[in-house]
Amino acid sequence: MRVLFAVNPHKSVFQYLVPMAWALRTAGHEVRVASQPSFAETITRAGLTAVPVGRRRDLNRPLEMLDSQVIADSRKGLPQPWDVADDLSLATWEHLLEGFTLATDSWREENFPIVKDLVEFARQWKPDLVVWDPWTYAGPIAAKACGAASARILFGADVFGVARAHVLRLKEQQPVGERADPLAQWLGGYARKYGGEFTEDMASGHFTVDQFPRSLQAVAPGVSYERMQYVGYGGPAVVPGWLWKEPERPRVALTMGLSATDVFSGYTIDTQEVLDSLADLDIELVATIADSEKAKLRRIPDNARLVPFVPMHVLAERCSAVIHHAGAATLATFARHPVPHLSLHYHFDQPFLAKKLTAHGAGLDLHTSEVTGPLLRDRLQRLLTEPSFAARAADLRDEMLALPTPNQLVPRLEELTDFHRTAG
Repeated sequence: MRVLFAVNPHKSVFQYLVPMAWALRTAGHEVRVASQPSFAETITRAGLTAVPVGRRRDLNRPLEMLDSQVIADSRKGLPQPWDVADDLSLATWEHLLEGFTLATDSWREENFPIVKDLVEFARQWKPDLVVWDPWTYAGPIAAKACGAASARILFGADVFGVARAHVLRLKEQQPVGERADPLAQWLGGYARKYGGEFTEDMASGHFTVDQFPRSLQAVAPGVSYERMQYVGYGGPAVVPGWLWKEPERPRVALTMGLSATDVFSGYTIDTQEVLDSLADLDIELVATIADSEKAKLRRIPDNARLVPFVPMHVLAERCSAVIHHAGAATLATFARHPVPHLSLHYHFDQPFLAKKLTAHGAGLDLHTSEVTGPLLRDRLQRLLTEPSFAARAADLRDEMLALPTPNQLVPRLEELTDFHRTAG
Protein backbone atom coordinates (compact mmCIF):
# COMPACT_ATOMS: atom_id res chain seq x y z
CA MET A 1 0.00 0.00 0.00
CA ARG A 2 0.83 3.65 -0.23
CA VAL A 3 -0.04 5.44 3.02
CA LEU A 4 -0.11 9.22 3.37
CA PHE A 5 -0.08 10.78 6.84
CA ALA A 6 -1.33 14.38 7.02
CA VAL A 7 -0.50 16.48 10.07
CA ASN A 8 -0.38 20.16 10.86
CA PRO A 9 2.92 21.30 12.39
CA HIS A 10 2.23 20.37 16.00
CA LYS A 11 5.10 18.30 17.36
CA SER A 12 3.13 16.88 20.27
CA VAL A 13 0.40 15.61 17.92
CA PHE A 14 2.83 14.26 15.31
CA GLN A 15 4.57 12.08 17.89
CA TYR A 16 1.37 10.05 18.38
CA LEU A 17 1.48 9.11 14.67
CA VAL A 18 5.09 7.92 14.48
CA PRO A 19 4.78 4.34 15.83
CA MET A 20 1.94 3.50 13.42
CA ALA A 21 3.82 5.07 10.51
CA TRP A 22 6.84 2.92 11.30
CA ALA A 23 4.72 -0.21 11.72
CA LEU A 24 3.37 0.31 8.20
CA ARG A 25 6.83 1.06 6.87
CA THR A 26 8.42 -2.05 8.38
CA ALA A 27 5.54 -4.14 7.00
CA GLY A 28 6.72 -3.13 3.54
CA HIS A 29 4.31 -0.29 2.77
CA GLU A 30 5.32 3.08 1.34
CA VAL A 31 4.77 5.88 3.85
CA ARG A 32 4.88 9.64 3.37
CA VAL A 33 4.17 12.34 5.97
CA ALA A 34 2.85 15.63 4.62
CA SER A 35 2.97 18.89 6.54
CA GLN A 36 4.06 22.50 6.19
CA PRO A 37 7.65 23.06 4.98
CA SER A 38 8.86 24.25 8.40
CA PHE A 39 7.92 20.88 9.90
CA ALA A 40 9.93 18.70 7.53
CA GLU A 41 12.93 18.49 9.86
CA THR A 42 10.78 17.18 12.72
CA ILE A 43 9.39 14.48 10.42
CA THR A 44 12.75 13.40 9.06
CA ARG A 45 14.30 13.30 12.55
CA ALA A 46 11.74 10.56 13.27
CA GLY A 47 13.21 8.59 10.35
CA LEU A 48 10.19 9.20 8.12
CA THR A 49 9.91 10.70 4.65
CA ALA A 50 8.51 14.23 4.61
CA VAL A 51 6.42 15.88 1.91
CA PRO A 52 6.42 19.68 2.33
CA VAL A 53 3.04 21.09 1.31
CA GLY A 54 1.61 24.58 1.39
CA ARG A 55 3.34 27.64 2.65
CA ARG A 56 5.56 28.16 5.66
CA ARG A 57 3.74 29.47 8.70
CA ASP A 58 4.95 30.30 12.20
CA LEU A 59 2.27 28.89 14.48
CA ASN A 60 3.58 30.82 17.47
CA ARG A 61 2.77 34.19 15.94
CA PRO A 62 -1.03 33.95 16.38
CA LEU A 63 -0.50 33.14 20.06
CA GLU A 64 1.82 36.09 20.48
CA MET A 65 -0.81 38.36 18.98
CA LEU A 66 -3.48 37.28 21.49
CA ASP A 67 -4.04 38.80 24.90
CA SER A 68 -2.31 36.74 27.60
CA GLN A 69 -5.61 36.30 29.47
CA VAL A 70 -7.26 34.94 26.32
CA ILE A 71 -4.46 32.39 25.98
CA ALA A 72 -4.75 31.44 29.65
CA ASP A 73 -8.53 31.03 29.41
CA SER A 74 -8.18 28.82 26.34
CA ARG A 75 -6.30 26.25 28.43
CA LYS A 76 -9.06 25.71 30.97
CA GLY A 77 -10.57 22.30 30.31
CA LEU A 78 -12.59 21.49 27.21
CA PRO A 79 -13.94 24.44 25.18
CA GLN A 80 -17.10 24.38 23.07
CA PRO A 81 -18.26 22.08 21.55
CA TRP A 82 -16.10 19.34 23.07
CA ASP A 83 -17.10 20.21 26.64
CA VAL A 84 -20.22 18.11 26.05
CA ALA A 85 -18.01 15.03 26.60
CA ASP A 86 -17.45 16.22 30.18
CA ASP A 87 -20.92 17.62 30.88
CA LEU A 88 -23.96 16.08 29.19
CA SER A 89 -26.16 19.00 30.26
CA LEU A 90 -24.37 21.06 27.60
CA ALA A 91 -25.74 18.83 24.82
CA THR A 92 -28.11 21.45 23.45
CA TRP A 93 -28.49 22.48 19.82
CA GLU A 94 -27.61 26.11 20.53
CA HIS A 95 -24.47 25.29 22.51
CA LEU A 96 -23.16 22.76 20.01
CA LEU A 97 -23.98 24.83 16.93
CA GLU A 98 -22.13 27.83 18.37
CA GLY A 99 -19.20 25.61 19.32
CA PHE A 100 -18.93 23.93 15.94
CA THR A 101 -19.14 27.30 14.21
CA LEU A 102 -16.16 28.55 16.24
CA ALA A 103 -14.24 25.29 15.84
CA THR A 104 -14.80 25.18 12.08
CA ASP A 105 -13.51 28.73 11.73
CA SER A 106 -10.34 27.64 13.56
CA TRP A 107 -9.93 24.46 11.48
CA ARG A 108 -10.46 26.43 8.28
CA GLU A 109 -7.67 28.86 9.18
CA GLU A 110 -5.25 26.16 10.29
CA ASN A 111 -5.79 23.80 7.35
CA PHE A 112 -6.09 26.32 4.54
CA PRO A 113 -2.30 26.68 4.00
CA ILE A 114 -1.86 22.99 3.07
CA VAL A 115 -5.10 21.85 1.40
CA LYS A 116 -4.29 22.75 -2.22
CA ASP A 117 -0.80 21.22 -2.28
CA LEU A 118 -1.87 18.18 -0.25
CA VAL A 119 -4.66 17.40 -2.72
CA GLU A 120 -2.29 17.88 -5.65
CA PHE A 121 0.28 15.52 -4.11
CA ALA A 122 -2.38 12.92 -3.25
CA ARG A 123 -3.71 12.95 -6.80
CA GLN A 124 -0.19 12.51 -8.16
CA TRP A 125 1.03 9.87 -5.67
CA LYS A 126 -2.33 8.06 -5.36
CA PRO A 127 -2.24 6.77 -1.77
CA ASP A 128 -4.45 3.85 -0.81
CA LEU A 129 -4.91 5.19 2.71
CA VAL A 130 -4.77 8.70 4.18
CA VAL A 131 -4.22 8.94 7.96
CA TRP A 132 -4.95 12.19 9.77
CA ASP A 133 -5.34 13.53 13.29
CA PRO A 134 -8.48 15.35 14.57
CA TRP A 135 -6.96 18.80 13.89
CA THR A 136 -5.92 18.08 10.28
CA TYR A 137 -9.05 18.05 8.14
CA ALA A 138 -6.91 18.60 5.07
CA GLY A 139 -6.38 14.83 5.34
CA PRO A 140 -9.97 13.70 4.63
CA ILE A 141 -10.27 16.42 1.97
CA ALA A 142 -7.29 14.87 0.16
CA ALA A 143 -8.63 11.35 0.70
CA LYS A 144 -11.95 12.32 -0.87
CA ALA A 145 -10.21 14.04 -3.78
CA CYS A 146 -8.08 10.98 -4.68
CA GLY A 147 -10.44 8.16 -3.70
CA ALA A 148 -8.34 6.84 -0.81
CA ALA A 149 -9.57 5.21 2.37
CA SER A 150 -9.58 7.68 5.27
CA ALA A 151 -8.41 6.92 8.82
CA ARG A 152 -8.57 9.29 11.76
CA ILE A 153 -6.01 8.59 14.52
CA LEU A 154 -6.66 9.92 18.01
CA PHE A 155 -4.17 11.60 20.34
CA GLY A 156 -6.32 11.40 23.47
CA ALA A 157 -9.97 11.24 24.43
CA ASP A 158 -12.35 11.21 21.48
CA VAL A 159 -14.16 14.35 22.57
CA PHE A 160 -14.32 15.25 18.87
CA GLY A 161 -16.36 12.17 17.97
CA VAL A 162 -18.62 12.55 21.00
CA ALA A 163 -19.44 16.17 20.17
CA ARG A 164 -20.02 15.27 16.52
CA ALA A 165 -22.41 12.46 17.47
CA HIS A 166 -24.45 14.82 19.64
CA VAL A 167 -24.70 17.49 16.96
CA LEU A 168 -25.83 14.92 14.37
CA ARG A 169 -28.47 13.61 16.76
CA LEU A 170 -29.78 17.07 17.58
CA LYS A 171 -29.65 18.23 13.96
CA GLU A 172 -32.24 15.63 13.03
CA GLN A 173 -34.60 17.14 15.61
CA GLN A 174 -34.48 20.61 14.03
CA PRO A 175 -36.88 21.87 11.33
CA VAL A 176 -35.63 20.92 7.87
CA GLY A 177 -34.65 24.47 6.97
CA GLU A 178 -32.69 25.02 10.21
CA ARG A 179 -30.34 22.03 10.20
CA ALA A 180 -27.10 23.94 10.06
CA ASP A 181 -23.84 21.96 10.02
CA PRO A 182 -20.79 24.24 9.80
CA LEU A 183 -18.28 21.38 9.58
CA ALA A 184 -20.16 19.55 6.83
CA GLN A 185 -20.69 22.80 4.94
CA TRP A 186 -16.97 23.63 5.02
CA LEU A 187 -15.75 20.15 4.10
CA GLY A 188 -18.52 19.77 1.53
CA GLY A 189 -17.30 22.86 -0.28
CA TYR A 190 -13.90 21.25 -0.75
CA ALA A 191 -15.45 17.92 -1.70
CA ARG A 192 -17.45 19.57 -4.50
CA LYS A 193 -14.40 21.55 -5.62
CA TYR A 194 -12.58 18.28 -6.23
CA GLY A 195 -15.47 16.41 -7.80
CA GLY A 196 -17.24 14.78 -4.85
CA GLU A 197 -19.84 15.36 -2.16
CA PHE A 198 -19.61 15.53 1.60
CA THR A 199 -19.97 12.22 3.43
CA GLU A 200 -19.58 11.66 7.16
CA ASP A 201 -16.21 9.92 6.71
CA MET A 202 -14.80 13.38 6.05
CA ALA A 203 -15.65 14.28 9.66
CA SER A 204 -14.66 11.05 11.43
CA GLY A 205 -12.83 8.87 8.90
CA HIS A 206 -13.95 5.57 7.45
CA PHE A 207 -12.54 4.27 10.73
CA THR A 208 -10.75 5.69 13.77
CA VAL A 209 -7.54 4.32 15.30
CA ASP A 210 -7.79 4.66 19.08
CA GLN A 211 -4.62 4.30 21.16
CA PHE A 212 -6.40 4.24 24.53
CA PRO A 213 -8.09 1.34 26.33
CA ARG A 214 -11.85 1.51 26.58
CA SER A 215 -11.77 2.22 30.33
CA LEU A 216 -10.07 5.59 29.70
CA GLN A 217 -11.84 6.58 26.52
CA ALA A 218 -14.86 8.58 25.41
CA VAL A 219 -16.76 6.44 22.90
CA ALA A 220 -18.87 8.10 20.21
CA PRO A 221 -21.86 6.20 18.81
CA GLY A 222 -21.62 5.58 15.08
CA VAL A 223 -17.81 5.74 14.98
CA SER A 224 -15.94 2.62 13.86
CA TYR A 225 -13.01 2.22 16.28
CA GLU A 226 -9.90 0.13 15.76
CA ARG A 227 -8.02 -0.08 19.04
CA MET A 228 -4.25 -0.07 19.10
CA GLN A 229 -1.76 -0.27 21.95
CA TYR A 230 -0.11 3.06 22.71
CA VAL A 231 3.63 2.90 22.14
CA GLY A 232 5.35 6.09 23.20
CA TYR A 233 7.60 8.16 20.98
CA GLY A 234 9.01 11.39 22.38
CA GLY A 235 11.61 12.26 19.77
CA PRO A 236 15.37 11.69 19.92
CA ALA A 237 16.45 10.72 23.43
CA VAL A 238 19.47 9.59 25.41
CA VAL A 239 19.29 7.42 28.54
CA PRO A 240 21.50 9.00 31.26
CA GLY A 241 23.73 6.74 33.33
CA TRP A 242 21.85 7.32 36.61
CA LEU A 243 18.72 5.90 35.00
CA TRP A 244 20.39 2.54 34.31
CA LYS A 245 20.41 1.58 37.99
CA GLU A 246 17.73 0.44 40.40
CA PRO A 247 16.74 3.35 42.66
CA GLU A 248 17.76 3.04 46.32
CA ARG A 249 14.49 4.64 47.45
CA PRO A 250 10.99 4.68 45.92
CA ARG A 251 11.27 6.72 42.73
CA VAL A 252 8.52 9.23 42.00
CA ALA A 253 8.33 11.01 38.66
CA LEU A 254 7.02 14.57 38.35
CA THR A 255 6.22 16.08 34.96
CA MET A 256 3.82 18.77 33.80
CA GLY A 257 4.48 18.29 30.09
CA LEU A 258 6.39 20.16 27.41
CA SER A 259 3.52 22.17 25.93
CA ALA A 260 3.08 24.18 29.12
CA THR A 261 6.36 25.97 28.39
CA ASP A 262 6.86 25.29 24.66
CA VAL A 263 3.43 26.67 23.69
CA PHE A 264 1.98 28.37 26.75
CA SER A 265 3.34 30.63 29.46
CA GLY A 266 4.28 28.06 32.11
CA TYR A 267 3.01 25.53 34.62
CA THR A 268 -0.36 25.86 36.33
CA ILE A 269 1.02 24.66 39.66
CA ASP A 270 3.42 26.29 42.11
CA THR A 271 6.45 24.09 41.47
CA GLN A 272 8.31 25.37 44.52
CA GLU A 273 5.38 24.50 46.80
CA VAL A 274 5.18 21.02 45.30
CA LEU A 275 8.90 20.38 45.79
CA ASP A 276 8.86 21.75 49.34
CA SER A 277 5.86 19.61 50.32
CA LEU A 278 7.71 16.43 49.33
CA ALA A 279 11.18 17.44 50.59
CA ASP A 280 11.20 15.29 53.74
CA LEU A 281 9.74 12.12 52.20
CA ASP A 282 11.99 9.12 51.78
CA ILE A 283 11.72 9.14 47.99
CA GLU A 284 13.81 9.97 44.94
CA LEU A 285 11.83 12.64 43.13
CA VAL A 286 12.75 12.90 39.43
CA ALA A 287 11.23 16.09 38.09
CA THR A 288 11.34 17.16 34.46
CA ILE A 289 11.39 20.93 34.84
CA ALA A 290 11.95 23.29 31.94
CA ASP A 291 14.91 25.61 32.37
CA SER A 292 12.58 28.64 32.32
CA GLU A 293 10.63 27.20 35.27
CA LYS A 294 13.73 25.99 37.11
CA ALA A 295 15.07 29.56 37.06
CA LYS A 296 12.08 30.62 39.19
CA LEU A 297 12.93 28.18 42.01
CA ARG A 298 14.50 29.47 45.21
CA ARG A 299 15.70 26.07 46.48
CA ILE A 300 15.87 22.45 45.36
CA PRO A 301 15.32 19.73 48.00
CA ASP A 302 18.01 17.09 48.54
CA ASN A 303 15.65 14.28 47.50
CA ALA A 304 14.88 15.88 44.11
CA ARG A 305 16.70 15.43 40.81
CA LEU A 306 15.71 18.12 38.29
CA VAL A 307 16.27 17.52 34.57
CA PRO A 308 14.84 19.38 31.57
CA PHE A 309 14.05 16.12 29.76
CA VAL A 310 14.29 12.38 30.21
CA PRO A 311 12.77 9.61 28.05
CA MET A 312 9.52 8.88 29.86
CA HIS A 313 9.22 5.28 28.70
CA VAL A 314 12.56 4.55 30.40
CA LEU A 315 11.80 6.54 33.55
CA ALA A 316 8.43 4.79 33.98
CA GLU A 317 9.99 1.33 34.25
CA ARG A 318 11.30 1.82 37.81
CA CYS A 319 8.86 4.31 39.29
CA SER A 320 6.71 3.65 42.34
CA ALA A 321 4.35 6.53 41.51
CA VAL A 322 4.02 9.41 39.07
CA ILE A 323 2.72 12.97 39.42
CA HIS A 324 1.67 14.39 36.06
CA HIS A 325 -0.66 16.75 34.22
CA ALA A 326 -2.80 13.94 32.71
CA GLY A 327 -1.47 14.69 29.25
CA ALA A 328 -2.49 11.73 27.10
CA ALA A 329 1.04 10.70 26.06
CA THR A 330 2.47 10.90 29.58
CA LEU A 331 -0.52 9.13 31.09
CA ALA A 332 -0.43 6.34 28.49
CA THR A 333 3.34 5.89 28.79
CA PHE A 334 3.10 5.30 32.54
CA ALA A 335 -0.06 3.20 32.12
CA ARG A 336 2.09 0.60 30.35
CA HIS A 337 3.56 -0.10 33.83
CA PRO A 338 1.96 -0.81 37.23
CA VAL A 339 2.56 2.75 38.41
CA PRO A 340 -0.14 4.66 40.39
CA HIS A 341 -0.91 8.16 39.07
CA LEU A 342 -1.52 11.49 40.77
CA SER A 343 -3.03 13.70 38.07
CA LEU A 344 -2.82 17.49 38.44
CA HIS A 345 -5.05 18.44 35.53
CA TYR A 346 -6.03 21.67 33.85
CA HIS A 347 -5.86 21.77 30.04
CA PHE A 348 -8.20 20.45 27.32
CA ASP A 349 -9.00 16.73 27.86
CA GLN A 350 -6.70 16.38 30.88
CA PRO A 351 -9.56 16.72 33.44
CA PHE A 352 -11.57 14.10 31.52
CA LEU A 353 -8.67 11.64 31.39
CA ALA A 354 -7.69 12.26 35.02
CA LYS A 355 -11.21 11.53 36.26
CA LYS A 356 -11.33 8.36 34.15
CA LEU A 357 -8.04 7.26 35.68
CA THR A 358 -9.32 7.90 39.20
CA ALA A 359 -12.59 6.09 38.48
CA HIS A 360 -10.54 3.12 37.32
CA GLY A 361 -8.83 3.09 40.71
CA ALA A 362 -5.32 3.45 39.30
CA GLY A 363 -4.73 6.87 40.83
CA LEU A 364 -6.04 10.08 42.32
CA ASP A 365 -6.54 13.51 40.80
CA LEU A 366 -6.63 17.20 41.67
CA HIS A 367 -7.48 20.18 39.52
CA THR A 368 -4.47 22.49 39.64
CA SER A 369 -6.62 25.20 41.25
CA GLU A 370 -7.04 22.83 44.24
CA VAL A 371 -3.39 21.87 44.65
CA THR A 372 -1.77 22.72 47.97
CA GLY A 373 1.42 21.27 49.39
CA PRO A 374 -0.24 19.33 52.25
CA LEU A 375 -2.99 17.95 49.99
CA LEU A 376 -0.55 16.83 47.32
CA ARG A 377 1.70 15.23 49.93
CA ASP A 378 -1.25 13.32 51.42
CA ARG A 379 -2.40 12.03 48.01
CA LEU A 380 1.08 10.87 47.07
CA GLN A 381 1.55 9.05 50.37
CA ARG A 382 -1.73 7.22 49.77
CA LEU A 383 -0.52 6.08 46.37
CA LEU A 384 2.72 4.80 47.87
CA THR A 385 1.19 3.00 50.86
CA GLU A 386 -2.28 1.76 49.85
CA PRO A 387 -1.87 -1.43 47.78
CA SER A 388 -5.15 -1.04 45.89
CA PHE A 389 -3.73 1.74 43.70
CA ALA A 390 -0.79 -0.36 42.49
CA ALA A 391 -3.12 -3.32 41.93
CA ARG A 392 -5.51 -1.29 39.79
CA ALA A 393 -2.56 0.26 37.94
CA ALA A 394 -1.43 -3.29 37.14
CA ASP A 395 -4.92 -4.06 35.83
CA LEU A 396 -4.75 -0.98 33.62
CA ARG A 397 -1.34 -2.08 32.35
CA ASP A 398 -2.78 -5.47 31.45
CA GLU A 399 -5.64 -3.79 29.58
CA MET A 400 -3.18 -1.61 27.69
CA LEU A 401 -0.88 -4.47 26.73
CA ALA A 402 -3.78 -6.67 25.62
CA LEU A 403 -4.47 -4.29 22.73
CA PRO A 404 -2.83 -4.97 19.34
CA THR A 405 0.56 -3.37 18.88
CA PRO A 406 0.95 -1.08 15.87
CA ASN A 407 2.61 -3.97 14.00
CA GLN A 408 -0.22 -6.34 14.89
CA LEU A 409 -2.79 -3.81 13.67
CA VAL A 410 -1.25 -3.51 10.18
CA PRO A 411 -3.10 -6.51 8.65
CA ARG A 412 -6.39 -5.04 9.86
CA LEU A 413 -5.46 -1.68 8.30
CA GLU A 414 -4.74 -3.46 5.03
CA GLU A 415 -8.13 -5.20 5.18
CA LEU A 416 -10.04 -2.00 5.97
CA THR A 417 -8.21 -0.03 3.31
CA ASP A 418 -9.05 -2.60 0.67
CA PHE A 419 -12.70 -2.69 1.78
CA HIS A 420 -13.25 1.06 1.74
CA ARG A 421 -11.41 1.62 -1.54
CA THR A 422 -13.51 -1.12 -3.16
CA ALA A 423 -16.74 0.20 -1.62
CA GLY A 424 -15.91 3.81 -2.46
